[in-house]
Amino acid sequence: MISYKDLGLVNTREMFAKAVKGGYAIPAFNFNNMEQLQAIIMAAAETKSPVILQVSKGARNYANSTLLRYMAEGAVAYAKELGWEHPQIVLHLDHGDSYELCKDCIDMGFSSVMIDASSKPFEENIEISKKVADYAHKYDVTVEAELGVLAGVEDDVASEKSHYTRPEEVIEFSTRSGCDSLAISVGTSHGAYKFKPEQCTVDPQTGKLVPPPLAFDVLHEIEKKLPGFPIVLHGSSSVPQEYVDMCNKYGGNLPNAIGIPEEQLREAAKSAVCKINIDSDSRLAMTGAIRKHLAENPSHFDPRQYLKPARDAMKEMYIHKIINVLGSDGKAE
Repeated sequence: MISYKDLGLVNTREMFAKAVKGGYAIPAFNFNNMEQLQAIIMAAAETKSPVILQVSKGARNYANSTLLRYMAEGAVAYAKELGWEHPQIVLHLDHGDSYELCKDCIDMGFSSVMIDASSKPFEENIEISKKVADYAHKYDVTVEAELGVLAGVEDDVASEKSHYTRPEEVIEFSTRSGCDSLAISVGTSHGAYKFKPEQCTVDPQTGKLVPPPLAFDVLHEIEKKLPGFPIVLHGSSSVPQEYVDMCNKYGGNLPNAIGIPEEQLREAAKSAVCKINIDSDSRLAMTGAIRKHLAENPSHFDPRQYLKPARDAMKEMYIHKIINVLGSDGKAE
C-alpha cells in the first residue's frame, strides 16, 4: 500500500470546496507521457493553479502503473524546483470502470479516483460507486462518480448515445453512493468530434460550424438540488480551430472536428462546476506542433527536436485554459 501523501500529492476535497466558493474550476488535464506531464506542471507552477493529473485506464496501461507512481512523485518535486513552494497536485484515475481498478490505483498512490458505472442501472451504479467510496475513504482518497451518459469516444470510453443527468436523481445518488464529486451530462462529449454537423448551425460570416449550447437549465437545477456539492464536466475540450487547421495543413485529416465553446465553459466554471476535464485539446496541440515541425524540418529525427515545440504548444494551451477559461490562476500560492 502506497500513500499518496508520501508522494507529496493532495486529494480534491479542499480544492473543490474553495473552487465552488470562489466561482472557478480546477483544471483536470489528461496525460500519457513525460512531455505532457512537464507541460502541465510548468503551466500550473507558472500560474500557481491547483491541478489534477488525470490518467485513464488506457493511459495507465500505456505508461505502466509503477512508472506513473514515480512520475507523480517527480511532478511534485519538479513543481518545487520551478518555485511553487506548496504545489497542490492530484493524481486522479479518469473513468475507472471497476472496483478492482479503482482499488489498485488507490493502493498504488492515486489521491483521487473516478468510478464510472454510469452505463449501469441506477441501483447498480450506486452499489458499485459506494463500494469504491467505502474503500477509498479509509485512506482519505476522494471519489468521483458519474450520473448520466456522455456520447463520444476517448480511450476506452465510448458511447453512441447520451442522456442528460436527471436532476431528480442526484440527491439520492450522491447520498447513497458516498461520492465526493459528481460528473454530470449536460451536453459535453468525449473526443475531438463532440457534435455531428447536423447537430450544429453554420455561422453565415465564417462558414464554421456552431455547436448547440450546453443544457445550463439542467446544470442549474442540479445546483439547486445539491447546493455547494462539487460538480464535474467531462468532455470539455474546445477543439480550437487553430490546432485543427495546423494538423490538417501538415497532412492531417480532421474534418468537422468541433468542441465546447470556451465562453460556455467560463460560464460553467462560475457555477458549482469545480472540475473541468480537458484531453483532446492537448492531443491536438501536440500533434499539430509535431506535424508542423517535421514538415518544415524533414531532416530531423531526434525526438527532442519535435517534442520540445510540442511541449511548448501544450504549455501555452494549458496556461490559456487556466487563466482565461477556468479562472484557477493564483489559487494555489
